[in-house]
Amino acid sequence: MRFLDIAATSAAVTSTSGRKAKIELLADALRRLEPGEITAGAAFLAGELRQRQTGVGYAALRDLPPAAAEPTLTVAAVDAAIAEISTVAGAGSQARRRDRLGALFGAATADEQRLLVGLFGGELRQGAQAGLLAEAVAAAAQVPATAVRRALLLCGDLKQVASAALTGGAAALAEIHLRVGTPLSPMLASSAPDVAAALLATGTPAVVDTKLDGIRIQVHRSGDDVSIYTRSLDDITARLPGVVAAVRALPLREAVLDGEAMALGPDGRPRPFQEISSRAATRTTAAGDVALVPYFFDLLHLDGTDLLDEPGRVRWAALADTLPGELLVGRATAGTEEEAAAAFAAALAAGQEGVVVKAPDAPYDVGRRGAAWVKVKPRHTLDLVVLAAEWGHGRRRGWLSNLHLGARDPATGGFVMLGKTFKGLTDELLRWQTERFQELAVADDGWAVRVRPEQVVEIAFDGVQTSPRYPGGVALRFARVLRYRDDKTAAEADTIDAVRALKP
Repeated sequence: MRFLDIAATSAAVTSTSGRKAKIELLADALRRLEPGEITAGAAFLAGELRQRQTGVGYAALRDLPPAAAEPTLTVAAVDAAIAEISTVAGAGSQARRRDRLGALFGAATADEQRLLVGLFGGELRQGAQAGLLAEAVAAAAQVPATAVRRALLLCGDLKQVASAALTGGAAALAEIHLRVGTPLSPMLASSAPDVAAALLATGTPAVVDTKLDGIRIQVHRSGDDVSIYTRSLDDITARLPGVVAAVRALPLREAVLDGEAMALGPDGRPRPFQEISSRAATRTTAAGDVALVPYFFDLLHLDGTDLLDEPGRVRWAALADTLPGELLVGRATAGTEEEAAAAFAAALAAGQEGVVVKAPDAPYDVGRRGAAWVKVKPRHTLDLVVLAAEWGHGRRRGWLSNLHLGARDPATGGFVMLGKTFKGLTDELLRWQTERFQELAVADDGWAVRVRPEQVVEIAFDGVQTSPRYPGGVALRFARVLRYRDDKTAAEADTIDAVRALKP
C-alpha cells in the first residue's frame, strides 16, 4: 500500500468531525493493507510509530529536504526505514541517523512529509484514538466490536489486535488472552477536584488507596522468572533488581501484580519523583543508586486463575492474603466524605501525591479510564509569563502551540524559563494565542516565535523538580494551561523564588 494513501486517510480523518465517517475512512485504509503491512499501517493510522524510540527529536525535523514530486514510498518501505533509523548506534550515529532521516524525507511528497513530521514529533492529533481505531478494525475485519475491544484490553497492543482481526478474524481474536509475561494496558483513574466529587462517581462505601509518588509498575512472575513493565508497557526488569528480588521471594507460582515502585528517605518519606523516575530510566546500576521497592494495590492473576473480571473486593482480598503488609499500598474504607477526607489528609501528611478512590464492586477495566477509580490530588498553580511559542505540527500546523514558560526574577527584573507545555490548549485557545503572540513577536526563526514577556498564563502542574536543562535549575512536572490571565501584568507573575520553594 502506498504511504501516500495513509497520509490522505490521516488528512481526511483530521478534517472530518463525524465519528461514523472517521471509522469508515480508517476501515477502508485498513482493508487495503497487505498482511505484512498491517502492524505498521495500524500504528501510522493511530498517529504512532511501531518503534517506541527512534532517536529523532524536534531539532532533527527543522531543516527538511525538498519534498519529492511523485509518490514512491510504501507503508512497508517507510516502516523499514524508520526501523533502520531507530537502530543506529555507536560512533558517528548522529550523522548516520541524520543521513537516513534525510533520505526518507527526501523520498516523501509534501503530504507524506507532513505525516512523517507528525509521527516522529508525536503531535499527530487527527482524532483517531485507540477506541475509534478499534471500531475501524472491527468494521474492516467484519468481526464484533466487543471482540476487538476485549482483545485490546488483554494484550494492550492495537497493532497486534488489528493484525489478528484482519488476518484471522474472530477466531484469532479469541486466542488473545492474559498471558503471564505479556504486559497488558493498566486500568487508569479519572480525576476529581476533591474527595466529595470522587465519591459521587464511585458511590459509597468506597476504598481509598494512598496515591504514591512513584512510578507505575506491572509485575509478572512465572516460577523464578520476573518481568517488570511500565505504564507504557516498556520492559524495565533489569533496572529494578530490588523489585525482582521482592517478588521472587513471594510464596506463589504465577502472578500479575499492579502497583508502584518508589524509594523512601531516612525519614520514611518518599524521595523526590525525579530521583525515582531517573533510576527507572537508567539502564545500568551503580553503587549509591536509589533503590526502588514495590508497593502493590491490585492482583490480576494468581497461580493459573485470571482475576480481571472479579470485583475489586475479591481481587484485593486475594492480594492481602498473598502479599505481606509491607508490600501493600495503604488502603482504607470510607463510607462518608469525612472518612475519605481523613485518608486524603493522611496521605498528604506522609508526603504522598494524594489518593485514589475506588468502587469495590468494579472489575479491572484494562486500559480504560472510567468512574470506578478516581484520583484526587492537590492542584498547584502558578501565574507565569510566556517567553516564546513554537509552531505546531500535524493538526496544529499553522498555529503557535508549545509555550515557553517563565517565572519573574525579582533580582534582575527579567524572567527565568521553567519549561514548555502544549497541554490543555483547546482549538479556541490555539487560535487566540497564535494571533496574540504574533502581535507580541520580536523574532521568528520559523520554528519558534520569541515574544515580549507580557502575557500571563495560569499553569497547573503536579510538582517541581531539579533540572539542569533550565537556567533556574528547576522545572515543572506535567504543566498544563488552565487559562490566560488578562487581568494580571507580567510584574504580577509568580517569582522564581516561589517556584523553588515548592521543590521537595
